[in-house]
Amino acid sequence: MRTALSRRALRPLVAATAASLLLAACASGGTDDPADAAATSGASDDVFPVTLTNTFGETTIESEPTAVATVNWGNHDVPIALGIVPVGFAGATYGDDDGDGVHPWTYEGLEALDATGDDLPVLFDETDGIPYEAVNNTSPDVVLAAYSGLTEDDWTTLSQIAPTVSYPQFAWGTNWKDMALVNGEALGRKADAQALVNDVLAQIDDALAERPDVEGKTVAFTWLDPADPSTIGVYTPLDARVQLLADLGMTNAPSVLELAGDTDQFFVDLAAEQADALSDVDVLATYGDDTTLARLQADPLLSKIPAVARGSVAVIPDGVPLASATSGPTILSVPWALDAYLDIFQGAAERVG
Repeated sequence: MRTALSRRALRPLVAATAASLLLAACASGGTDDPADAAATSGASDDVFPVTLTNTFGETTIESEPTAVATVNWGNHDVPIALGIVPVGFAGATYGDDDGDGVHPWTYEGLEALDATGDDLPVLFDETDGIPYEAVNNTSPDVVLAAYSGLTEDDWTTLSQIAPTVSYPQFAWGTNWKDMALVNGEALGRKADAQALVNDVLAQIDDALAERPDVEGKTVAFTWLDPADPSTIGVYTPLDARVQLLADLGMTNAPSVLELAGDTDQFFVDLAAEQADALSDVDVLATYGDDTTLARLQADPLLSKIPAVARGSVAVIPDGVPLASATSGPTILSVPWALDAYLDIFQGAAERVG
């Protein structure tokens, strides 16, 4: 069950770029050149050794890493945003616009650091799990995975290659802010990571001001499989995409909180016969296309959800960079996707009445 659920739920995951670093640098009065910003904001020697606690134990980084590898979705965006080119990271398998294994916001960040073409980092193929040999071949001195679904065996094996930073509490439950701060701390650059986070939060505030109907709405983020309408997948509050909605001013509907209970999973199922349990949801978010809303409204069970009936449904286009940018949000993907993502929720929120 866990494996099947994970495959389904993770499919929409991965997953401003150089502009993010540039904007952060501008906001703090720094240089406009990301490469220069990186050069002038390196780790201080006196912060090491750094010891981080995760679900499986402690990880100590003795000195500033010079060869940074990352595994699982999105972790590579943190060193890139901090001006560090990873030696290797997981290739994108969902929402990749051109099939090169690199999401557009990541590519832009690498481009700003002159790390594309022949200088592109190694892309790990994680189709069948973490390729330990490939990771080892990059000779990393740290492996970042603050946002991940590492098992204890994964962590133990990777730790034999290099000190490995895993998630603090829940698999796939590290939000984009903590991903930046935890990975940034491992690099000795927590203060720089915090500055980047603050800059993105400021961008969110500005974007919300232009979309006044979004803030304060209750929401449920769902996975509705057209091939199996008998079940509604509901992402729980610990899921990173749901935590992003909180940053965007929305709140989990009480029904979502009740369904989630004290689960440590990022996803729970609700039988379609109980669809009316989501009657307190202002905005229902899901993945789909231009036909999705009409399909939901024609369904005898799903149409009982008031949000579906009135059309206050935020349909995130499936399989495109916008979906991966926001389902596995990162310090680079959030500003890249912000306007388009909020436009979708503003449109749905306007129908709440």
